Amino acid sequence: MVGSKMAATASIRERQTVALKRMLNFNVPHVKNSTGEPVWKVLIYDRFGQDIISPLLSVKELRDMGITLHLLLHSDRDPIPDVPAVYFVMPTEENIDRMCQDLRNQLYESYYLNFISAISRSKLEDIANAALSASAVTQVAKVFDQYLNFITLEDDMFVLCNQNKELVSYRAINRPDITDTEMEVVMDTIVDSLFCFFVTLGAVPIVRCPRGTAAEMVAVKLDKKLRENLRDARNSLFTGDTLGAGQLSFQRPLLVLVDRNVDLATPLHHTWTYQALVHDVLDFHLNRVNLEESAGVENSPAGARPKRKNKKSYDLTPVDKFWQKHKGSPFPEVAESVQQELESYRAQEGEVKRLKSVMGLEGEDEGAISMLSDNTAKLTSAVSSLPELLEKKRLIDLHTNVATAVLEHIKARKLDVYFEYEEKIMSKTTLDKSLLDIIADPDAGTPEDKMRLFLIYYISTQQAPSEADLEQYKKALTDAGCNLNPLQYIKQWKAFAKMASTPASYGNTTTKPMGLLSRVMNTGSQFVMEGVKNLVLKQQNLPVTRILDNLMEMKSNPETDDYRYFDPKMLRGNDSSVPRNKNPFQEAIVFVVGGGNYIEYQNLVDYVKAKQGKHVLYGCSELFNAAQFIKQLSQLGQK
Repeated sequence: MVGSKMAATASIRERQTVALKRMLNFNVPHVKNSTGEPVWKVLIYDRFGQDIISPLLSVKELRDMGITLHLLLHSDRDPIPDVPAVYFVMPTEENIDRMCQDLRNQLYESYYLNFISAISRSKLEDIANAALSASAVTQVAKVFDQYLNFITLEDDMFVLCNQNKELVSYRAINRPDITDTEMEVVMDTIVDSLFCFFVTLGAVPIVRCPRGTAAEMVAVKLDKKLRENLRDARNSLFTGDTLGAGQLSFQRPLLVLVDRNVDLATPLHHTWTYQALVHDVLDFHLNRVNLEESAGVENSPAGARPKRKNKKSYDLTPVDKFWQKHKGSPFPEVAESVQQELESYRAQEGEVKRLKSVMGLEGEDEGAISMLSDNTAKLTSAVSSLPELLEKKRLIDLHTNVATAVLEHIKARKLDVYFEYEEKIMSKTTLDKSLLDIIADPDAGTPEDKMRLFLIYYISTQQAPSEADLEQYKKALTDAGCNLNPLQYIKQWKAFAKMASTPASYGNTTTKPMGLLSRVMNTGSQFVMEGVKNLVLKQQNLPVTRILDNLMEMKSNPETDDYRYFDPKMLRGNDSSVPRNKNPFQEAIVFVVGGGNYIEYQNLVDYVKAKQGKHVLYGCSELFNAAQFIKQLSQLGQK
């Protein structure tokens, strides 16, 4: 979890990985055959299962566990009659039909059926009937509910889904025409995943949430679901302390449920840290970034034409030390670090080359012989560090490519200017340039960048612009090619929010420009960052972090004093805003209903760095970047 590693406290990433490995070992800790090799098997998953496994286990790790093939449930699969199959799928109607068909077709030697979420009694009976009619009862070895219906992206970050995320999206929850039945489905989907998360975490939280929001609906349902599970002591998933003695502090974690509407500016904000920028400007999801690299020009008889674009994808995972160290750093620092890594690699590579040429010394003179024996030891150590050197080279190439792609966007769209200007708007600092000038500047950003900037201004100002001013802005935005639908929605939202409460404030610290970057980067560098501002971030708490801080530290604050309090372990569900627990919490989970982003996540990581021994996890119903969020706002504004 974020913060100093507590002894023996496993992160949610480790817990989910352990659960998956146990499942792949037929739900027993270790299965090997007499030769000490893992038992060979096939893995059959649906898209949901694939999304859960892919950020946690590499193909190599699957192979080490005996998985020779991994196939999608609904693909054409050939029978492999002498091999056991491990299934990892959602308990949906169509998935179960397909599994029953597999049983009838006798595709595999034995079947280990694992459901991502709990399967209902009636669906279990369907499988039993299919097994009976196919005379395959003895082949269905095990049926398990895994409670793994969430996706872990970092040690301290998870998201509910990737496949059907439009079902739980901001738009779905805030649609004006949503029926009560549809809303129930959305809430049940979110609660089911959160319940799986707490089963995997092995802890029953104390829940806080604001009143009158979707977050409150989630809290009520989650409290009820946890309570029902705890009531049945024999079958409870939380008895027999799944954590093992002394793993977590005796204190239970705090779950803070917040609604996306508490802060609509941050998801639209242009950002300056590496991970958030990659998510904002590149195609990055489930820890994988896809790049299109143009491959220069090819000369054909028909004349010069650009070569086809190469598509490359890279996994940005916790194993990648550079990524772990720099994903939260301001972009200029990242560019500088890539450059330093490259120089240190070149020095090492040069040493290996030099030693190789020395080893090529021939002739019998004694000087050469003694030099050889000196260098043999050196070369041996150089050769043994070769794999490490190659891995280093791979990471340098990867981050050079990713950072260069990000830099192209920064320069082409003047993202540094947007970032700095928005920071000033959000922190109510005086602006050195009029908003209309930036909107009208044809060289600054895409229509979407301009729309994001204007929406942040509109959301962040206490005093809405007058109708006349608004018309002037609208005209400038339309002239710049912007679609005004998102503004329509934000206008309605703001009018509604005004009745409910005041908009979130963003602290009053600002970024500190350090002059232009041309000084930082020598011109021989891979990253010629001339003209890009070297902005240094100052720590400031975003609204979600502030809410967490109030509740975790038990501070009294008008913003959170009215939050509801649920304790599923209390016999009677007495609802009160009065917390029974008076001590500050050591562990907390912040969950944003309606979608989250890497800016908020990074802000929490930075917040916890200063807190000794505290851990915070960040979760959200879906992870979107500004473009995806604007699209949802636009759809809402059409109505």
